[in-house]
Amino acid sequence: MILLSRDEFRNEVFIRDSQKCVVCEDPAADAHHVIERRLWTDGGYYLENGASLCPKHHIEAEQTTLACEDLRAAAGITVIALPPHFDREERYDKWGNVFLPNGLRVRGELFYDESVQIILKQGGVLGQFTKYVKFPKISHLPWSPGVDERTDRVFTKEEVEKNFGGQEVVVTEKMDGENTSMYRDYVHARSLNSRNHPSRNWVKNLHAGIAHEIPEDWRICGENLYATHSLHYRNLPSFFMVFAIYNEKNECLSWDDVVDSAQILDLKVVPLLYRGPFDEDRVQACFTGKSACEGSEQEGYVLRLASAIQWSKHRYSFAKFVRKGHVQTAHGWMHRAVEPNEMKK
Repeated sequence: MILLSRDEFRNEVFIRDSQKCVVCEDPAADAHHVIERRLWTDGGYYLENGASLCPKHHIEAEQTTLACEDLRAAAGITVIALPPHFDREERYDKWGNVFLPNGLRVRGELFYDESVQIILKQGGVLGQFTKYVKFPKISHLPWSPGVDERTDRVFTKEEVEKNFGGQEVVVTEKMDGENTSMYRDYVHARSLNSRNHPSRNWVKNLHAGIAHEIPEDWRICGENLYATHSLHYRNLPSFFMVFAIYNEKNECLSWDDVVDSAQILDLKVVPLLYRGPFDEDRVQACFTGKSACEGSEQEGYVLRLASAIQWSKHRYSFAKFVRKGHVQTAHGWMHRAVEPNEMKK
C-alpha cells in the first residue's frame, strides 16, 4: 500500500470509482475513510482505505449501519487496510470498535469521543455495545528478544522516545499467567467468551467475594497465576495480581490509583521494578532474569506511563519486554494437567 496526501487520496479514490458512489452509483460527494483516519498514526490516506460515497451512504457509513466489509466489496477492494496496532483476526467498524461473534461490539478507543457518540446515537447502534473489553495487545520494546514476528508489533527507538521520553513511567514485572479481567458482574480471560478450565476456578472464587465492591462499569485487569504456564512461580503473594484498572469511561487509572484501588479490594499488584523519569538504561536494567517472587525466573517487564491513560492513547502508553524463548514455550499449557504455582507461606 502507498501512503497518499489528502488531495491524492480524494482524487485517486474518485478516479478508481469513476466519480460514482460505490453503493448506488449516484455522483460521489465524499472520499470516505473506511477506517477512521484518526486511528492511524499517518492519517490512513491509502487507496485501499477509501470508498467514494454519495451524501446518503456517507452518513450511513459514518453511523456504521453500512459495514466496512460491504464498502470494500462494493469498491472492489481486496486488500484490507488496517492501522498497524489492529488485530487482523478481528472485525472492526468505521470507528475501530470490534465486533464479537454474537453481533455485539466492544467499545474501541474512539467510542467515548463526543462526535462519535453523536454519530452512533443517530445511527441507533449504541445498544449494540457491550461493556466487556478485551485487553489489547501491547507492543514490544525494540530490545525485547521474545518477539513473534508473525503477530507482534515492535516499537522503534524513535517511537519509544516519542511515547515515553520526558515523562514519569512505571516498570512492573511481567508475570507469566493468563490475562484476566474482572467486572462487578463478570470475569473473563483475554477472550470474552472464556470457557471453563480448572486453572480459572481460584480466580472465579476470588471474584465472587469482591464483585459487589467493584464500581459499576469498572474493570480490574490482572494475571491469573494459579497454573504454571512456561515458568513455575514460588512465593507468590497471590494467584491474582493486578496490573491495570479502568473506570466507567474506559480510562486506565494512574499507577497510584491502581495501587490504592487494589488495596481497598485487598488485591495484590504486580511487583514494581522502577518508577521515575523515562531512562532507557534504567528500564533495560529491570530485566535480571530473577523474579521479584523469590526462587522464580523473570518473564519480562511492562513499561507504562505513571499517569492516567485515555483509551485512545492506550497503544502509545504501554510497552513490554519479554525474555528470549517465550514464544516457543508459551503455548499449550491449557491442554496439559494443571500444575499449580506456589503461594508464599
